[in-house]
Amino acid sequence: MLWTAAAPYPARGDDNSVCTACHDGQGAKLDKGAHASVACASCHVKHDEYPHPANVPKPVCSQCHQGQEADYERGVHGQAIKNGNAAAPDCGMCHGTAHELLRPKSAEFREKVPETCGMCHSEVAAQFAKSVHGQALAKGITQAPICTDCHGEHSILAPSNAASPVNAGNIRDTCGNCHGNVELSRRFNLPADRVVSFDASFHGLAAKEGNQTVANCASCHGVHNILPSSDPHSTTNPKNLAATCGKCHQGAGRRFAISQVHIAQGGKEAPAMRWVQQFYLLAIPLTIGLMLLHNGGDWVRKLLRLRGSGGAAHRPGGDGLPGRPNVRMLPFERVEHALLVVSFVTLAWTGFALKFSDQWWARPSMVRDGNLRSIVHRIAAVVFVSVTLAHAISLIANRRLRRHWTELFPKVRDAREALANFSYNMGLRSAPPGRSSHSYIEKAEYWAVVWGAGVMIVTGFMLWGNNLMLALFPKLWLDVATSIHFYEALLATLAIVVWHFYTVIFDPDVYPMDTAWLTGVSVKEPEPHSAQPKPREEDHPAEIAAGGGTIPK
Repeated sequence: MLWTAAAPYPARGDDNSVCTACHDGQGAKLDKGAHASVACASCHVKHDEYPHPANVPKPVCSQCHQGQEADYERGVHGQAIKNGNAAAPDCGMCHGTAHELLRPKSAEFREKVPETCGMCHSEVAAQFAKSVHGQALAKGITQAPICTDCHGEHSILAPSNAASPVNAGNIRDTCGNCHGNVELSRRFNLPADRVVSFDASFHGLAAKEGNQTVANCASCHGVHNILPSSDPHSTTNPKNLAATCGKCHQGAGRRFAISQVHIAQGGKEAPAMRWVQQFYLLAIPLTIGLMLLHNGGDWVRKLLRLRGSGGAAHRPGGDGLPGRPNVRMLPFERVEHALLVVSFVTLAWTGFALKFSDQWWARPSMVRDGNLRSIVHRIAAVVFVSVTLAHAISLIANRRLRRHWTELFPKVRDAREALANFSYNMGLRSAPPGRSSHSYIEKAEYWAVVWGAGVMIVTGFMLWGNNLMLALFPKLWLDVATSIHFYEALLATLAIVVWHFYTVIFDPDVYPMDTAWLTGVSVKEPEPHSAQPKPREEDHPAEIAAGGGTIPK
């Protein structure tokens, strides 16, 4: 029976002296306990009748602690009692008798928690006593985590329960309560970057998107038997890392010792990692910045030109000019381009969704704890690689495609054209210098794709085959590949948006779109003074007019 009408913690009255006149021993205990300020009458009914009536129900904790009672009933201990296990711990078993229980926040109480839990969980308590946390508590460091800090106090849930603080999905936050606390890290000289570096790793990113099987803090450091990495018995000791990592990555550390695991940018990362970061942090803003200046100046120049001509677009292209149309893409190249677009966009979306899984645009790929994102990303990677191989094979096997491809070979004049056009766009020269049919703009795009594809395919396969990489090569190789893969993807995506999208969409000469990717013929008129290639005898006029026709074998 629960007495819920009583007010919590009524003030202790002078009439306690009446009770202690007979129950002086209990009064002495009460004065030292957590209930020192609670009046006897608030818990004991019919105390004023003397002699006290028989069979008066004993006070229950829930008459004042309703919230704790509700939590307890949800927990494993409350459920055990509900299912008939009379030996399951109750309030008194953990806190002691009501007259002498300790204040839960007192140092004395915290020191006794592992011993109290150990009455039932002796094996776990023995492991905890030897751990770095248990040793710290034994030295009097009461801020060291104890059982209730990790498992909860009254609402103790099974680790399989998604709401449990020790569930795989919550381990990072539970450990982060201490290891992500700046004040505690400074006070006890703990590494301050452990949570940050974990969040930046693949394990942390996958856990953030909801993956329940990826390694977390406990997977590597242990659960109750957590030891400092300098201890030979620690699972994170350098000599034991191969076995620890090998639980998920079979063969890891077979040839090379597992190196640094927690890698925080700007910290004590390996020189190779620092070089990669410094290179891309310089290359990305410099490259994209120059692209923005070039295209911004070009847009302003053309806007002024269009305003001066009454707003009429100056782009007759293949429809209005007599002679040869502005053929840009042959049929097979258009198919390649379509597959490249689909695979690239999918790769960018699903790849950045891992890094930024909390953004709205990433959520559609988070189905099935992020597994859908992973599967789609790999399918898109296979398509991307297949397009790359098909392109290389087509250049070897088909003379006409190969001849068209040679127009994209860099020439010395490309550098002169680029410098002249950049100067014109920046207002440093008054006359438009003109551009070649396949100018530095198209060549920069093409060779950037070639370079980026090579880098992304190599690093992507290294990440996909991470088990093999960890078995055959130093872990540093995988760390460097991860960093390059991300930064190169960021550079490629920004370049597509800033450089390519301007050329085929936002350039006033082609807006709202250059349809060469659909028809093969560009709507854009060749630039003034540009060097148009002369028609070759091999090119049949009917094929040219149709945008390339069929590809001769």
